[in-house]
Amino acid sequence: MRGVDADSRNLTPRTPAAPPAASRAAARLAVPAAVLAAVAGAFAYVGTVDPNEPGHYPACPLLRHTGLYCPGCGGLRSAHAIVHGDVLTALQANAPAVLGYAGFAVLWILWVVRAARGRPPRFDPAPWQAWTLGASLLVFTVVRNLPFGGWLHP
Repeated sequence: MRGVDADSRNLTPRTPAAPPAASRAAARLAVPAAVLAAVAGAFAYVGTVDPNEPGHYPACPLLRHTGLYCPGCGGLRSAHAIVHGDVLTALQANAPAVLGYAGFAVLWILWVVRAARGRPPRFDPAPWQAWTLGASLLVFTVVRNLPFGGWLHP
């Protein structure tokens, strides 16, 4: 066999060396870190550009066309208040949004812990939990648009 060296005649495939443990851990944490960076960037932007001043953000289409507050109305004001450490103002602007921020933080921490341990992310809510969340947001939306729910307006 001319032009063939001794190593190429060996038919046993070589397995590549496994990356170091630190490299594998960094790879597993890359996506959660990127998500955190994106969320932090969004909160930094909302914290810098005040949604309380008109003209910085588009108006809610539902509010503009119907005069009704959606469950997200006041969410940017809430995020702005959270960035500035004013939790009471954030709750007044949109309490479900504040609960959503806290829920995201808890889920993100659980995601990071699972990723650091080499486990896949798992979020498997029971159907009753999804229905409860949806019903709560529906009740919040209806009550904030009734005459006695004015205290829930952003």
